[in-house]
Amino acid sequence: MDLSKYSSKMKTAVEHFHDELKKVRTGRASSAMLDGVMVVAYGVPTPLNQVANVTAPESQLLQITPFDPSNIQAIASAIRDNPTLGLNPSDDGRVVRVPIPALTEERRREYVKVVGGKTEDCMITLRNIRHDANDEIQTAKKAKEIGEDDASRLQKQIDDEMAKAKLDVDAAAKAKEQEIMTL
Repeated sequence: MDLSKYSSKMKTAVEHFHDELKKVRTGRASSAMLDGVMVVAYGVPTPLNQVANVTAPESQLLQITPFDPSNIQAIASAIRDNPTLGLNPSDDGRVVRVPIPALTEERRREYVKVVGGKTEDCMITLRNIRHDANDEIQTAKKAKEIGEDDASRLQKQIDDEMAKAKLDVDAAAKAKEQEIMTL
């Protein structure tokens, strides 16, 4: 019996969690903050990173250089119209500059709660994967495809994978909370 598909599902869930954490704002500028922004370029919604280069030249500023200067207005309005960002970009005809305001204590606490919610979502996903794996092990055991010892060994493997994933998620969440709360 092969449990590698469950291991890869757990790895995928943890990678997704890390990607989600990158989108949570901290006090400093990061190009990953704009990963979810879609720009209407040439009449088609396109991810921002496919129509422009996003850099963080300073800790409180993002600079977006479009590959095609005709898209500059679309880029600025896509960032301005995104309610989850709450940012106000300005452009000088060549580049879009997005100042990142410093976070208040209240906003920092809200972002820590967001991280907590994302952490819990990831843990629920991981528990569901473990549950599915254990169900498959029990089914195989009932069908006499595997013995009692093999079932125990496989369940221990799944629990070990779960423990590793949980440690990774907890460490990433703690680091992100620390980053958010640091002025």
